[in-house]
Amino acid sequence: MGNGSNKELGLKGEDDAVLFLKKNGYKILQKNYSCNLGEIDIVALKKKILVFVEVKVRSTDRFGSPEYAITKQKRRQIVRTAETYLFRNNINNVDCRFDVVAINYNVDNSSPPEFKLLENAFQLDDI
Repeated sequence: MGNGSNKELGLKGEDDAVLFLKKNGYKILQKNYSCNLGEIDIVALKKKILVFVEVKVRSTDRFGSPEYAITKQKRRQIVRTAETYLFRNNINNVDCRFDVVAINYNVDNSSPPEFKLLENAFQLDDI
C-alpha cells in the first residue's frame, strides 16, 4: 500500500472513529487539532471528562494490532499537544484522559471493520 492510500485509510479511519465514538456517548468537540508540537485526531467530551483520542488504523495484521503502533515518543507528543490545547483554550480544572480507537479494516472487505476502544489507554505519568 502506497503512502497516498495510507493517508486515505487514516482519514477514513478518523471519520469512522467519530461515528463510533458518537455511538458510544462521546460528544465530538474537534477533529484534527494541530499545533507546532503535533496533532490530536479527535478531542471529545464524555461524562464531563475531556478526552484526547488517537486513532490507529490497519488494513492487515502483518504489523500487529494498530494500538501497538503508539510508541512512547508518540504518547509524549500527544500529551504535549493536549497540554497546548488546554492552555490555548484556557481550560483549567477539568478531568482529562487519553483514549485510543484501533480499527482493523479487512483488506478484501469481506467483513466489517473491527473497532476497539481503549479508554484511558495511557496516562500523563506514562511518558
